[in-house]
Amino acid sequence: MVKHDKNLSKGFIDSIQDGVIWLRDAALPVGSSILFTNGTKGLVLSVSETRSAALALGPWRDLSVNGTFTLDSSPFSLGVSNELLGRVINPLGEVLDGKPQIHYTKTLPYEREALGIIEREPIDTPLSTGVLAVDAMIPIGRGQRQLFLGDRGTGKTTLALETLINQKDSNVVGIFVCIGQKRSDVATLTETLVEEGAMGHTVVVSADASEASALWYLAPFAGATIAEYFMEQGRDVVIVYDDLTKHAWAYREMSLLMGRPAGREAYPGDIFYLHSRLLERATKRAKKLGGGSITALPIVETQSGDVSAYIPTNVISITDGQIYFETDLFFKGIRPAINPGLSVSRVGGAAQIKATKKLSGKLRLSLSQYWELTGFASFGATNDKVVHKKLERGKRIIELFKQDQHSPYSQEEEVALLFLLDSGYLDTVEATRVKEVKREFLSFMHEHHSKAIKEIEKIKNLTPEVIEALELALKNFKAVFDINI
Repeated sequence: MVKHDKNLSKGFIDSIQDGVIWLRDAALPVGSSILFTNGTKGLVLSVSETRSAALALGPWRDLSVNGTFTLDSSPFSLGVSNELLGRVINPLGEVLDGKPQIHYTKTLPYEREALGIIEREPIDTPLSTGVLAVDAMIPIGRGQRQLFLGDRGTGKTTLALETLINQKDSNVVGIFVCIGQKRSDVATLTETLVEEGAMGHTVVVSADASEASALWYLAPFAGATIAEYFMEQGRDVVIVYDDLTKHAWAYREMSLLMGRPAGREAYPGDIFYLHSRLLERATKRAKKLGGGSITALPIVETQSGDVSAYIPTNVISITDGQIYFETDLFFKGIRPAINPGLSVSRVGGAAQIKATKKLSGKLRLSLSQYWELTGFASFGATNDKVVHKKLERGKRIIELFKQDQHSPYSQEEEVALLFLLDSGYLDTVEATRVKEVKREFLSFMHEHHSKAIKEIEKIKNLTPEVIEALELALKNFKAVFDINI
């Protein structure tokens, strides 16, 4: 944030255009906070030699040309406190859930400089999503920035929500930023968090579709500020930005109104900087500073699967990996509809426990080969035994990865399922029965081999003792369930 010049205290409105207020007689720096006579706050976002442009962050239609404004004595900041947990607010910190007002203990600026290299640490702790396909193939670490990318209605928000819900017993704070979403969708999201017992550790920041573009623009920065507040307490935070496509639209609209030159797809030239300075605030903080982390899960919507469009390529280049959701897979009933060929985690195995890392090493390759070979199979080219084996293996991996909503796996359950696949046992089972087998196997493990589950939870590695316990469980499972093997 730019420091305010205390000598500047008053100015006049030069013109008004769709929520953008042009100011004269005051050379205000970008980032200044101003106050109009009707009580509406403004944020200065553009300056020229003769005048400045500010966003009105509230009612502006009753403002008039030649009306006055005053420079706010405090920086443009957001109130924060632990009372935010379990609440729904707008980007200005005003409550939206009908509950009592929040008592804010301090204020933090919306925009802050990201931590430097020396203040960060390498990412080495998993953020378990509870979704086997993600935790096994495209793991997410605490402090990572992982993009969710895909067309509308392919399950991006669902996976982000599942990730937040899975943190309810891990002391990880969740923040869900809704940008331009329908008010009914925000209400449904909140109800789901409440029903799943996850609202108590979550903050929802909403700038819904009926709000002005200025609030759409502010929403992710408000979420990042709240995340930094909790990180500075030494806590781990996961923040979802749903979605940055609408955020870019809002910024484009405001920039065009402010007369900035239009570039590719009419976006202003600093659109990349807009998202980079936001996402760079996600990090794993050094222990010498108190620890804590912010994991960012930005969502970007593509059109007809075009990942080469301007905003998707921008955010891909900023983040530490992406999970690509494919429409065709979604409508084939493969959910989560993740394309392993276009998905990647640049943190990789560093964000997995050792047991998962050892068992999942070749899964992405096997699944990518399966989708490639299915094209040849459509021409009847499956006589080759090696090709046939890979196709059959791929079918079972897909069935194993299919997962219902709100049914997360623990890390030890994921290890057990990956061992079931790695043992080759599923290759002897009809693909249509894999879902039944994995359900029964987990139930059998909890009922008769809970000691093995606890051992995995404790050691998090495939030691000889753990392998022996899993092999014994599988042997007993085969004996109890009469399945053709």
